[in-house]
Amino acid sequence: MSEVVANAFGVGAALCSITSFAPQMVKIWKEQDATAVSLKTYSLTVTCFALWVVYGAMTGAWPVTFANTCALLMASGVLAMKWRFSRRAPSVSGG
Repeated sequence: MSEVVANAFGVGAALCSITSFAPQMVKIWKEQDATAVSLKTYSLTVTCFALWVVYGAMTGAWPVTFANTCALLMASGVLAMKWRFSRRAPSVSGG
């Protein structure tokens, strides 16, 4: 496979990874509600991207490092809004 084709696929994958979090971020920001977002899932997602960044840096794979750093920032944004906009269910007082 030519290097140009391989790089085109890599750029496409990076753009998809980076922008995949944008709709979730916009929805949370507009509604100021992140109750539907899974804290465990996004915590794991942020951890995974952080590990990919470290791997990319350690191996000198700068496209991997750059793409995963951008995705890490986006996923971290969702996680930060989850913490910021988490709403506790109102307590029900007995009668």
